[in-house]
Amino acid sequence: MHRRPPRLFPPFLLLVVALLLTGCGVDGDQATLCGKLIPAFDSGPVTILGTEALGGDEPALRLTYRTDSGTHWIACRFGGRFFDSRRHELVMVATDRMGRLRPMQFAMLRIWAGLPAARLGLPPESGGAERRPQTDWAPLLFFLQQVINAATVACVYGLLALGYTLVYGILGQINLAMGELTMIGAMLTAMGAAALGMAGLGGMPLAVLGVFATVMAFTAVQGWTMDRLVFRRLRRAHNHTPLIAAVGLSIAYQEGMRLLHGARDWWPAQFLANRHELLSDGAFTVTALTSQAVILLMTGGLYALLWAIMQRTAYGRAHRACADDVGAAELVGVDVDRTVATTFAVGGALAAAAGAVIALYYGGVNFYTGYLIGFKALAAAVVGGIGSVPGAMLGGALLGLVETFWSAYFAIAYKDIVAFGLLTLFLIYRPDGLMGRSRGRGD
Repeated sequence: MHRRPPRLFPPFLLLVVALLLTGCGVDGDQATLCGKLIPAFDSGPVTILGTEALGGDEPALRLTYRTDSGTHWIACRFGGRFFDSRRHELVMVATDRMGRLRPMQFAMLRIWAGLPAARLGLPPESGGAERRPQTDWAPLLFFLQQVINAATVACVYGLLALGYTLVYGILGQINLAMGELTMIGAMLTAMGAAALGMAGLGGMPLAVLGVFATVMAFTAVQGWTMDRLVFRRLRRAHNHTPLIAAVGLSIAYQEGMRLLHGARDWWPAQFLANRHELLSDGAFTVTALTSQAVILLMTGGLYALLWAIMQRTAYGRAHRACADDVGAAELVGVDVDRTVATTFAVGGALAAAAGAVIALYYGGVNFYTGYLIGFKALAAAVVGGIGSVPGAMLGGALLGLVETFWSAYFAIAYKDIVAFGLLTLFLIYRPDGLMGRSRGRGD
């Protein structure tokens, strides 16, 4: 007698509750944007003590914080609420010491905080200083803008998910230290971009491509070394020892980078930041950066190269043989150790490519960059079907779309809940993912 599958009511009830919560209290992404302005008024470590919503026709909030100079507050007013496309448009700033900023001060503050919207983790603003009436096409154009924004996020998750799925496909184990290889790639890319800037070569595509290739090669060596020194010695372990070792490696990489380079964020110069207007109705303009097109081309090229390697090379045949049955592959002469080490190196190179995208498009990389990104990419790999190369890219695209559209239309503070909620639903109702298959061997 077959048991009936569990009802879908509880997960959807939680989703409804989350939707209701987004409509009350302080908008999390507005609080994040307001907090980004604090260094313009106070230097040194900042501790946020509290956030409160302020009254008025337009949404406003006040952050109370403590620094070495004492306790202060900053108030920010925005152009819209949770479901308004103008909710990320800053219209007023006030502090406890300066009061409301005068127009010239406010203009200088906006110039000081003139980082790209993507670096702040927010969708781009929809217009300039002069507001035009919204047309019937504006919602559709706003939707199209989110699709363009989601493409870059999907590239990050897809590239790292490929690293996870290659290792899992051959070993049946998840390397939780893969996210830290992304962090290393992001940090090295930031340093390389800074060096190019000092040398006056930051605008040369070939120089940037050279940084990409160098970082991917270095991180590929890191992946190979990780397998050679740690995972090869645990190859025959049929317990949780490899997983615990991966957690230990992850912490070691994080703390090592923190001790070597400190805990501060690195903000490399923006790469190919020319903005192009694609569509406009007079009220909303769909834009794209040159770097977004380059990232899409790079990701597509890497995926095509990986697909060709897996289908047409001796390594690809060896990988498929080991994925089917390691013991049988050894019997027919496949060098399993070399195949696994090469897989770790390829996975490390793809993780570095994801880190390069984070550094040059989003910025703000630090020793902790790979932690959450790594878990989200793992979620993308599971959703797509871990062990499937096309599934990894499909899962990355799906997770990027879900996260971007949630951030655009709802409160950004809940986007991680939605991402991991999606993973939970797939683990419950479709554990093999969209394109995965059940593993037929007992390891």
